[in-house]
Amino acid sequence: MKDKRILYVSSEVVPYLPENDISSAAFEAPKLINAAGGQTRIFMPRFGNINERRHQLHEVIRLSGMNLVINDLDMPLIIKVASIPKERMQVYFIDNEDYFKRKATFSDEDGELFEDNDERAIFFAKGVIETVKKLNWAPDIIHVHGWMSSLLPMYLRHYYGNEPLFSDAKIVTSLYNQSFEGALDDEMKKKVLFDGIEDDAVAHLDNPTHDNILKVAIDNSDGLVIGSEEISEDLKAYIEKSELPILPYVKREEMANAYQTYYLKDILNEEED
Repeated sequence: MKDKRILYVSSEVVPYLPENDISSAAFEAPKLINAAGGQTRIFMPRFGNINERRHQLHEVIRLSGMNLVINDLDMPLIIKVASIPKERMQVYFIDNEDYFKRKATFSDEDGELFEDNDERAIFFAKGVIETVKKLNWAPDIIHVHGWMSSLLPMYLRHYYGNEPLFSDAKIVTSLYNQSFEGALDDEMKKKVLFDGIEDDAVAHLDNPTHDNILKVAIDNSDGLVIGSEEISEDLKAYIEKSELPILPYVKREEMANAYQTYYLKDILNEEED
């Protein structure tokens, strides 16, 4: 993996949020790639329950200050950064007061999904891409984790498709069993179409359930990773029809070799060193 550039985009990363399949994989994978000589960047939302003082987050003024248009509204983009202790890894945080200041991730204190989770996902996807453009950092692979990140592959293909920085990038999506009940806002598809995305690219968003949002990511990916021991039968069936290279679920102690081989051989079509 020497000098290969991999962009990790995740809704959750340890140590900033509690440990689960998504947050653990989004920490372990870049750590392994760094150890193998690769270069990584990690992006996640700056949820309000992340302790900025404890984790020493600070705003990057040169990257902040842009407005992103979400459903015809200008929403300021704030970029913060922190370093993971004892690891030579930086994490970039996509922030906006309206979307991410609240002291929770996806649901309120009654367990109800936030009504604007769809807009938060759109903002996160566009915010990551715009920030990477400002960094002028061309990734070889973009690896997406968690449903809140899963619009990014579609935006890269259909909204930023002519952006030269990403022209050679391969997209990998990890699939997990951490879902949510019900669906996001029924206007979600309309909000995405506002960006000039073609209707057939987001047909699954007619009913924006967890699995349907991930199907949009699958449709725009070059490879898939099974991140949990069990995933829904609906997703399993859809994956089987995709004909994409798949890395089956592997335990943490097996990740280093499995991910390296998968990235190089199946995604980049290169031989291992």
